Amino acid sequence: MDIEVRTQSQVKVIKLRGRLGQGEALDRTSETLTDLLASGDLRLLLDLQEVPLIDSSGIGLLVRYLAAAKQRGGSLKLLNPSKFALQTLKLVRVLSLFEVFDDLQQAVASFS
Repeated sequence: MDIEVRTQSQVKVIKLRGRLGQGEALDRTSETLTDLLASGDLRLLLDLQEVPLIDSSGIGLLVRYLAAAKQRGGSLKLLNPSKFALQTLKLVRVLSLFEVFDDLQQAVASFS
């Protein structure tokens, strides 16, 4: 899992590359999101364009950090989920919990 974090208009854009599943990928993603929330970054945008697979552990992580961000008055939104990621989130009926965008500018603007 490759994780790149950048800031755009006070929104942390977290680009994930690789499979989001049990093991090191999940641990590194969790660590990144925990650190961001702990440092007061409450506007999180996860770019899932290059995530070909999300397993049940990855889905659990997304839902857990969505709840954690909301509890702190922030939010976690999804950008460009891959076709498979989108199908997986629909299949387990959690897609409706997230705001999903296919355009970076619209996604960033939605936090205002």
